[in-house]
Amino acid sequence: MRKSKMLKKFRSGGFARVCGLGHYLPFYIRYAANCRYDGIWLDLEHRAMDAREVQAIIMLCYHNDIDCMVRPPTLERTKLYRYLEDGASGFLVPLVSEPEMAVDLVRAAKYPPLGNRGMDGAGLDGDFGIGAWDPQKDYNNAANLETFLICQIETLQAVANAEEIASIDGVDGLFVGPADLSLRIETEGDGSLTMDKAIETVAAAVEKHGKLWGITAGSVDDIQRFRGMGAQMVPWGGDFSLMNVLKQCSADLDGVPGA
Repeated sequence: MRKSKMLKKFRSGGFARVCGLGHYLPFYIRYAANCRYDGIWLDLEHRAMDAREVQAIIMLCYHNDIDCMVRPPTLERTKLYRYLEDGASGFLVPLVSEPEMAVDLVRAAKYPPLGNRGMDGAGLDGDFGIGAWDPQKDYNNAANLETFLICQIETLQAVANAEEIASIDGVDGLFVGPADLSLRIETEGDGSLTMDKAIETVAAAVEKHGKLWGITAGSVDDIQRFRGMGAQMVPWGGDFSLMNVLKQCSADLDGVPGA
């Protein structure tokens, strides 16, 4: 069973370096691993890939020893744990507003006694049976130990339930989604909740229950501020950043006469 680099950082109180990926770019995985990232956030909520492309991306992460954190497009339990069987290190699940939903996610993602994940062991995570079926190895417990579940806090209800969600055994952390949450604060709130207050609420909830929290950021200053508040994951860098490479290359060409 491959050991999660992100979980190792989280458990030591450290900061996990995570970058984003939403397109089928196999080379990007090698680059991220070479640049000392701990994990890749594979966004399948807003981006489309077919099943074999997803499987290939997860496998490439696995063999480059970099975590693949899947943001899934489904809550269907069998589809969720197939990502784990294919070698994913864990989940970042969007729009988790109720504790009951978090409990259902634990049931899908974790083996008993934590959850109710279906046993197979013939996937990449179990070394195609070589590891999972070895009586000298404890595949089920290892799988529970080396995979993670992070719930996204993106609604007013989620903020109100943050402490209860964080308290659930099998939930490893909470992740503030600023775009969705700020939109809902603006359109559904009564003025009593601000983004700063919501972030502070999430940070306090995870501190109380010994879990981790994360958030997206728009600047290095934001990363420093959130890290100072205890955030252990602030994704930075992604495939959309390649646009900046082309901008710079185009600017370089502007300085070449006749180009």
